[in-house]
Amino acid sequence: MWCLAAIITATVIAISFEGFQSMGLCTANLLRSLWGVGLAACLALAAVAMAERLHTLHTPATLGSTLRHFIGYALWATVQEIILQSFFAVRALRLMGNATLAAVVSACLFSMAHLPNLVLAVITLVMGVAASLFYLHYHNVWPVAAAHALLGIAIAITIPANLDHNMRVGVSYLTYAQRTVASSSPWTIRGGGW
Repeated sequence: MWCLAAIITATVIAISFEGFQSMGLCTANLLRSLWGVGLAACLALAAVAMAERLHTLHTPATLGSTLRHFIGYALWATVQEIILQSFFAVRALRLMGNATLAAVVSACLFSMAHLPNLVLAVITLVMGVAASLFYLHYHNVWPVAAAHALLGIAIAITIPANLDHNMRVGVSYLTYAQRTVASSSPWTIRGGGW
C-alpha cells in the first residue's frame, strides 16, 4: 500500500507542480529558520543525556555504521517532510485558510501513518503540529527535515526497543519480536522505522 500511496502522491505533486520554491525546496528564509534546527539538536542531546543516565541508550557498534544509518535516516526524514509539508500542509492551508488548523490536520494524518505504534503516533502528532506550523511560517522544508532527522535519530537510540519496537509501524510493528542485543539493531529500516 505504501508504494501505491507514494505513486499517487508523486503523481499529484507532478501534475500540480508550481516550482521548487512553492514546495519549500529553496533557500528562502533558511538562515532565519535555522534556530529550529538548533532547538531540535538541543532536544536530541537532552534525550541522549537522559537515556545515558537511565541506561537506555543504544547506538550502532561502529562510527561507519552510525554515519551510514544517520545519512539514510536523514534522507528518509526529508522525504517524509516533503510529503507532510509540501503536499499535505500546503493543501490543508489552501482548503482551510487557517495555519493552525492546517497544521493539526496534517499532523493527525502524519500520526496515523505511524500506527499502531502508539509511542511514535503520539510523538509524531505533537512534533507534526510543531513542524507544520514552523514550515507554514518559514515555508522552507530543509530546516524541518534536519530537525526531523536529529529528533528521529534521538528517538531511535534512546527509547528502548520493547517500547517502540525499533520504530516500526504497520504490520512490522505487530510482528516485531525482540531479539538479543547482539542480533538486534535499532538501525535497520523496516516498515518505515529503523
